[in-house]
Amino acid sequence: MIEVKRKKGESFDGMYRRFLKRVQWSGKIIEAKERQFKQPIKSESAKRKSALVALQYRRKREYLRKIGKLEEEPRRRW
Repeated sequence: MIEVKRKKGESFDGMYRRFLKRVQWSGKIIEAKERQFKQPIKSESAKRKSALVALQYRRKREYLRKIGKLEEEPRRRW
């Protein structure tokens, strides 16, 4: 826990700047961002399974496109 006490005669802005510096030095913000965006690690079998499912969808989509049951959509450029 980061604690900053106001010094005698110090403005709120000065105290706030000191607080922000201490927060940055502590590394709490970086740690929180890392925790927020961290992806869970997939096991090898889970990676393989998701790759096989994606391959099945891709093959089915290609088959439907070839027999004419699926219209080809123009590629979007984003």
